[in-house]
Amino acid sequence: MTHLLLTLAPYLGILTAFTAALAVWNRLHPVSFWLAVGFPYKALAVYLTWTNVSAGCGLARKRRRWRLTLDGVPVLGPALITTTHVIPPTRKLRRVTVDTPPRLGLIRPLATGFRVAVRLDDGQTPDHYAAKLVNLSHAWRVHSVRVLDWKPGRLRLQATVRDPLTRITTPVKDDGLLRVQVGQLETAAPWVIDFTTIPHWLITGATQSGKSTLLNALITGLAAQPVALIGFDLKGGVELTPYAARLTELATERGHCVAVLNKLIAEIKLRMALCRAHHVRDIWKLPDNARPMPVVLLVDEVAELFLMADKSEKEEISATAVQLIRLAQLGRAFGLYLLVCGQRVGSDLGPGVTALRAQLSGRICHRVNDPETANMTLGDMDPAALQAARLIPADMPGVAIFAASDGRWYRARSAYIPEAQAEAAATANAHLRATWDQVTTVSVEPVTDAEFEQFEPDVS
Repeated sequence: MTHLLLTLAPYLGILTAFTAALAVWNRLHPVSFWLAVGFPYKALAVYLTWTNVSAGCGLARKRRRWRLTLDGVPVLGPALITTTHVIPPTRKLRRVTVDTPPRLGLIRPLATGFRVAVRLDDGQTPDHYAAKLVNLSHAWRVHSVRVLDWKPGRLRLQATVRDPLTRITTPVKDDGLLRVQVGQLETAAPWVIDFTTIPHWLITGATQSGKSTLLNALITGLAAQPVALIGFDLKGGVELTPYAARLTELATERGHCVAVLNKLIAEIKLRMALCRAHHVRDIWKLPDNARPMPVVLLVDEVAELFLMADKSEKEEISATAVQLIRLAQLGRAFGLYLLVCGQRVGSDLGPGVTALRAQLSGRICHRVNDPETANMTLGDMDPAALQAARLIPADMPGVAIFAASDGRWYRARSAYIPEAQAEAAATANAHLRATWDQVTTVSVEPVTDAEFEQFEPDVS
């Protein structure tokens, strides 16, 4: 025994060193380890087990095929033991029912997983696969599987081996006018919030969910751009006051908010008249020297705008709701954009909130404390997005469900931007702070109230 151990000792030492080297490699550079070691093994396993996996998920089809079959041998009990004759098995060619899996394409490696095309069988749709994504992720031993895209008769699945949102290093940066890269998607692609594609956004999340961090990232990115920033903060200004050096105006009371909204509506009338004079439907088709400055309105804790302490506030709340909704309806064409944030957004706040939500096509839902807020944010989207929002863990602040411009939803995580860093960015770009005179540069007569009410926004 000792001699055997001495003989095997060098080989065991080599095996141990090799295993340790693989572990260190995986820890120091997981991407290269996955591409060189993990992916070939995973791709082979997917191909070899696809027949069983597709059958277990109900994606295979029952088809009749010719097979050589072995007839069953009868159980003879003690007679089989005492007999001296061998019962020859007989094989017959016959048609039997077999599971035929959908055809898999070439599995292509990604930095965080792999991508594979699947040919749809007759009668199958992408929804059949969307309903089995959890089953596929367990069968393939990966973190998640999602339908990436599809075309008639074919779709592509993307599998993520490990959660890429556990630790993100994507920097926050200006990605063009009214575009800010704020973090990373679960596909490892940058998470970009683009106001030119989706003009108005609703961001919800409980305390410590990462909502304020996302707002810090947006302010950091927008502060360096030639846009006017206006803030509504009815929590006494505690959230947006650190960025006052970059804000054209900061309203901390509902009455002040109504006054600012009236100014913005008046500005829309001026820009509407300017566009009419140039025979265009939005300011982005105007000549560069005639185009007014874009305006982004940041609303923190929207519930405070609609909460009614007594009936005397009803008229003021109604005016606020009407102006916000009209601003959201017409803002895109005339360069005014909304970013509405809140810990809780529910229908109990009144019909104004529900009507406003319908105009905010961009949706971001962090971890929330009540299902009503998640329903208001994502309820009119894919039910799977709502379920994913409810599963966001409390120990991963910044993770959110993001409705993208392609009509699909993604898990995403914003980069951590502390308040001090966002405040420093606002202070450093204080020279870009626009006054109301700089915002209102249109010298034409505004449209009349009747023309304003009759205007139909261009949704193309």
